[in-house]
Amino acid sequence: MDFFIFSCTWSSAALNSYTGATMASETAPKVNLKEAEELALSLSEALSSGNSEEAVKLCQELSQLSLPVSVNINSQAYPQESIRLKVGVEDALSDTCIPMTLVVSLDMTIAQLKEKISHDYGFSPLLQRWVIGKRLARDKETLYNHGVRQNGDQAFLFIRSAHTVKLTRHQHNIDQEQQRIEGIVESMETMHLFPRGLGGGGGQKAAPPPLPAKPPTVPKPAVLPKPQLGWACTICTFVNKPTRPGCEMCGGERPENYKVPEIYQPDQEEILRIQQEKLAMLQYEQAQKEEREMNYMYLLATDEQNLISNATEIDCPICFNTVGPEEGIVLRECLHTFCRECLHETIVNSQDAEVACPDVCDSKLLDREIKALLTEEEHQRFLELRLIIAESRTDHSFHCQTPNCRGWCVYEDEVNEFLCELCQITNCILCKAIHTGMNCKDYQDDLRIRAQNDQAAQQTKLMLEALVQNGEAMKCPRCDVIVQKKDGCDWICCLMCKTEICWVTKQARWGPNGRGDTSGGCKCRVNNQPCHPNCQNCH
Repeated sequence: MDFFIFSCTWSSAALNSYTGATMASETAPKVNLKEAEELALSLSEALSSGNSEEAVKLCQELSQLSLPVSVNINSQAYPQESIRLKVGVEDALSDTCIPMTLVVSLDMTIAQLKEKISHDYGFSPLLQRWVIGKRLARDKETLYNHGVRQNGDQAFLFIRSAHTVKLTRHQHNIDQEQQRIEGIVESMETMHLFPRGLGGGGGQKAAPPPLPAKPPTVPKPAVLPKPQLGWACTICTFVNKPTRPGCEMCGGERPENYKVPEIYQPDQEEILRIQQEKLAMLQYEQAQKEEREMNYMYLLATDEQNLISNATEIDCPICFNTVGPEEGIVLRECLHTFCRECLHETIVNSQDAEVACPDVCDSKLLDREIKALLTEEEHQRFLELRLIIAESRTDHSFHCQTPNCRGWCVYEDEVNEFLCELCQITNCILCKAIHTGMNCKDYQDDLRIRAQNDQAAQQTKLMLEALVQNGEAMKCPRCDVIVQKKDGCDWICCLMCKTEICWVTKQARWGPNGRGDTSGGCKCRVNNQPCHPNCQNCH
């Protein structure tokens, strides 16, 4: 059976108001408080026993008295066991929510919950705002009313700034003291004190004298707090010891401009805390040093390995298969992780000298990683592909003319022959052929003769003529040998007759009288004029 309490409360202000109204009008009916109390008690018994008809009748009679009343459910009607309520605490300046656990009863009101927080943690009820079940809780409501039933139910507590509610620590202490005094006064007002000799045993009890009107409460003047050493937290106003680096209550930082007074002498507890902080800092620095050393040793160990395996399970971004620990490969340059099969196929199918990361990034696979992922035969083919790509993309490259020889070189302007290190055959870079035992003129003369019957010689002859037609080669104006300018300025020299030639004008550099004769030839820089608009200094 549920139990209910029905209580009638009348404040002194209500009684004074009623008394003043009676004095103003003599015809107004006088309320019998004793009768009202008996009606309230009877109503409580009727509600507790479930007598609805009697309860309705008593409610009608009590409502005619027009008195302030309140109805509360007895705490015995609620489940009696205590539960653990999970509470998330946050304030106006913090970005994080601090979890905590409170032991509460289901019949506890929000006002009682605020008083518990105020008693246990020092936060005034004025600073507290409770939200339970996405609803702002009111002081007279119970936890049961908000759906709190079992261990693990959650609530949210928001701590308002003391500056917002204009609450100081001194004023908070005064309010608490005032609440205790008012509680004592209210309990005394409900007691009837009889004069000595009245209300004793035997005879009829005398009626108690009427209570005098309660004098208006005069607010006490504010008492300034005593000066004390320490700094006040700007968040929760708690006064901390001077040497504390942060607030003891909420963890707020100490003001930057605060200095510890010279006259302050730390107590034993404070000295112990400072010693522990120094010890903790030393331990932190030692842990950092050990971690750096461990990371360095790990770096050395991984540097000796050609491939780095993954430490945790991942999904390959190429085939989307799950790759277990130590089964995938982590690339050194970008730290992207793939399965071995996908990386192997990427390298084998690459048509570039450098293998790019399969993911969207600019990193390349290292040579040591490529070699470790390929077989010996696959790695050899990859190196040959690199050579072919490098040769095709390199300026001034020359491939050995020996059939099936893979040798090639990068030549400079003054070099006209290439000794292949693979086949040990000397190649003529000017003629782009091998003519051992003959100079370039003899070879080219012989080439013209053999071109009539020899198809290979015919192809070589056509190739040289194409070079002349395309401007990549020219015939010496004196000996008619085909020469080329590989690099540098436009001043070249015939390999056979040593004639100095201007590459732009295709004429001899000097006149018939030899070197220094500017009367003929290309006349470069005569009267400070170039020999040709495209001249690149053949003087």
